[in-house]
Amino acid sequence: MVDALVIIPTYNEIENVERIIKNVLALQRDFNILVVDDNSPDGTAGKIKELQEEYPEHLFLVERKGKLGLGTAYITGFKWALERSYEYIFEMDADFSHNPNDLIRLYNACAKGTSHVAIGSRYVTGVNVVNWPMSRVLLSWLASKYVRFITGMDIHDTTAGFICYRREVLEKINLDKIKFVGYAFQIEMKFKAYLSKFKIKEVPVVFTDRTRGTSKMSKGIISEAIFGVLRMKLESLFNSYEI
Repeated sequence: MVDALVIIPTYNEIENVERIIKNVLALQRDFNILVVDDNSPDGTAGKIKELQEEYPEHLFLVERKGKLGLGTAYITGFKWALERSYEYIFEMDADFSHNPNDLIRLYNACAKGTSHVAIGSRYVTGVNVVNWPMSRVLLSWLASKYVRFITGMDIHDTTAGFICYRREVLEKINLDKIKFVGYAFQIEMKFKAYLSKFKIKEVPVVFTDRTRGTSKMSKGIISEAIFGVLRMKLESLFNSYEI
């Protein structure tokens, strides 16, 4: 029985999805993949269905009716995983910004180490980002510094989206109470794990910006992160923040 599930949200990832799936399923350690597709008009879900014929026991698909946000896609995936017997549940992008080979390192941090959450970190050993303009590197790095300062979490890459969770972490967090849907979702999940006293480890990785397809970053996503973090911290101080 495969004990690890990689959740990959997709929206218009037809240029990347076949390669990322084949790379993950070719690793020396066995992983299953759940793709959560938000009704991609480019045919992403159709390509997944084709690949399911090749990988019927390792590749799964949830199709949603529209573009509902990164956070809700992962929550859908988390609930799907918890309904089954997976012990290690991963978040991963479809666009190769996260190196599939690093999945094994994140797995080992949780399965062979003592960590409950393993983060593929861009900033724990400096700035390990490739192909981003300097303005975006600075925005991301400063955002993580800001979140670390506001929340008190000893995490260098607070906005990272390449993560392994032990099952018990997702069982502890009330997934129906997650408030953020954009990239702030990543911050909220880490904050709830931190408040729950789970051990969080940062594993250094190199983040490479996508070379195919288009980024989903927007000003609304950035605004949600900046103001949402303040509200989240204040609620936690006044015991009105539900984990």
